[in-house]
Amino acid sequence: MKKILCLLGVAAFVTIGVANAQIEKGNLMVGSDLGSSLASPSGSATNSGLFGMNFGLNKGDGFNIGINPKIGYFVKDNVMIGGVVNLGFSKAPNYNGAAKTTSYGIQALGRYYLNPGEQGVNNLLKHGRFFGEVNAGFAGFNTTGGNTTNGFAFGFGPGYSYFITPNVALEGLLKYNGLVGGGNTTYRHAIGLSLGIQVFLPSAKVKSIVNDPSQL
Repeated sequence: MKKILCLLGVAAFVTIGVANAQIEKGNLMVGSDLGSSLASPSGSATNSGLFGMNFGLNKGDGFNIGINPKIGYFVKDNVMIGGVVNLGFSKAPNYNGAAKTTSYGIQALGRYYLNPGEQGVNNLLKHGRFFGEVNAGFAGFNTTGGNTTNGFAFGFGPGYSYFITPNVALEGLLKYNGLVGGGNTTYRHAIGLSLGIQVFLPSAKVKSIVNDPSQL
């Protein structure tokens, strides 16, 4: 019962807030994307797909999975800086048997949310915001018996956040991703499409809960 009450408390806390105050200075963003966020090697199955997971149903098919946890802090209204961790794994058949690819990355992250007047539309469905996102840092792709690249990664592109509650947003993000560095492939790039969910929290409230968990 205590666990259930705690979960209900967290859910209630997440939904507390004033509309249009999610991206104000001092707020935190915590969440994750599921999908491609790094440039996939040409010809491989490392692209984690629209929902971050693909499992082949035919005999001999492989699978891939990818997740990109994010955290950010709003240094001013509409402007967020933070970081993202990239984690991915895939296994796909090839002429040598099964190729396994692992991807990883730690990158700085930045976002700018457009004001309603800047969006060109009247704040789609009244509950969303367009944004631009950029990232840069260290990352790599390594395929057993195949192409590898480890070095500097970067990406940029537009996204859209649809707020299903005042503090929780579903997101779609389309980005150009590049990776340059050492290995037998020095540069690769791709277009990545991902979906995700983000939670926006006032930092003062987060600190208060950390200091006194009984508030949940």
